[in-house]
Amino acid sequence: MGACYAVQPRPAAVEHADRTSVGSGGRQVQQGGDLVMGLSAEPDVLDPTTSSSLYTRYVMSSICEKLYDLDAKTELVPQLASALPTLSDGGLTVTIPLRQGIEFADGTKFDAAAVKTTLQRDLTKKDSARASEMGPVQSIDTPDDHTVVLHYKTPFAPITAALADRAGMIMSPAALKKYGDDFGNHPTCVGPFRFVKRVPQTEIVVRRDPRYYDAKDVHLDTITYRIMTDANIRAANLRSGQVQVIDTVSAQDVDALRREPGIGLLQVGSLGYQGVTFNVGNTRGLGKPPGKIDTPEARDARVRRAFELSVDRTALVNSVFNNWAEPACSGVAPDTEYATTASNHCPAYDPKRARQLLRAAGVRTPLKLTMTLTNTPDTLRLGQALQAMVKKGGFDLRLQAVEYSTLLDQQDRGDFDLLQLGWSGRIDPHGNLYTFLATEQGNNVAGYSNKEVDALLAQAAQQTDPVQRGATYGQAVTAVQQDDPIVYLYRQRNLTAYSTDVTGISAYADGVVRLGTAAFVKGAH
Repeated sequence: MGACYAVQPRPAAVEHADRTSVGSGGRQVQQGGDLVMGLSAEPDVLDPTTSSSLYTRYVMSSICEKLYDLDAKTELVPQLASALPTLSDGGLTVTIPLRQGIEFADGTKFDAAAVKTTLQRDLTKKDSARASEMGPVQSIDTPDDHTVVLHYKTPFAPITAALADRAGMIMSPAALKKYGDDFGNHPTCVGPFRFVKRVPQTEIVVRRDPRYYDAKDVHLDTITYRIMTDANIRAANLRSGQVQVIDTVSAQDVDALRREPGIGLLQVGSLGYQGVTFNVGNTRGLGKPPGKIDTPEARDARVRRAFELSVDRTALVNSVFNNWAEPACSGVAPDTEYATTASNHCPAYDPKRARQLLRAAGVRTPLKLTMTLTNTPDTLRLGQALQAMVKKGGFDLRLQAVEYSTLLDQQDRGDFDLLQLGWSGRIDPHGNLYTFLATEQGNNVAGYSNKEVDALLAQAAQQTDPVQRGATYGQAVTAVQQDDPIVYLYRQRNLTAYSTDVTGISAYADGVVRLGTAAFVKGAH
């Protein structure tokens, strides 16, 4: 696929005001109804321990609540826990109080023993993607039915944030015992809805759970998550009323949708990023010791640095996304308390210097590179813009477009040279950096290994002062930018469109669209 996208500079980025939820506006809420959400990609396995897709988190937010959650202000709040954790013994002991009188969707009692079962599974399951997120847990105690105590080998500051994501989704111990590794086909948790069925590549259906502790706040009968990978098709289905909510509104559609009567837009900045990952050592799959890859881009950091210097992030964001995104250069979100000058630093666009680096590395230009990316129109536009852009720096970038599920499989196996993919983001930098950059960790698809980076990321996780942690993360970012296993590109705005016949929808900076309290308003069509 050849380069065919002209990258034109656009006016400077404009400010977009966050709007994270839909209120009823004084209208009466209707009980019942079947809501359909158009999903831009198919979720992977519905198993909190092993899944890695943002779209899985959408579905799980309706059926699998967590110990903690984020609110509209991006602050951590209790969900299945009754309060934030208390730390003692210099941070080595973390005590989590639990809500009482709760049942899982299968009627099993929610208690400390059930929480311990889930957390132990997250820590010990061979293919767990959660172990590194939970840190160096030494043991788990349950002194009574409503208290869980984590004992750490060393302090681990990110634990509350980790338990506000998949690591904190508590699974029914009865369902785990019954289904084992097949739990993902029978997900059973605590939530406003319970799992009904999945039709692969088509839809996932959930139904209101009468056992839910806040059932009075749940209004819909069912939610159907329908897979619609084409942004134009999602928008057309929203306009026609076939779906009531769509995620990942295309930058090409957003301005037109905002002007249409009967359609509203939620928008919020992202804690995550989109970028290009180089395969520098993923020869045996995720979590395995890195191997050697004999390509110029894998062997020599100067080649990867040259690629980064060939990317004009501002022009990319403005021309491809019509200013509905912001340049990004690290995994530390700039609006969090951990951001520093070092973590916000962006290497300047310099294609002349890029060619000098390629010559110094002994590389003949243009250097041919193949980038694997999803086959959605917006992503292809991004790929074509990158093709045109990096050509000036001495690269001949080829695109290999595949389905999203195929891309996830290829990244895990290390079957790629370059990979364009993003991360929806976590409130704590540990969730955006450690698992992707520390040696042999669960999302280190690059196969990257740097002892200095490992030590800095481990040090930051042990620090409890946000200022200290931010400084340490800044040092880690500086070290990573010398190697460039990931070239960070931009942070998208999470854009969710909805029918104004619906209320109770929320979309926060963690990228998850929440439908647990959604409802049709009375008089809706």
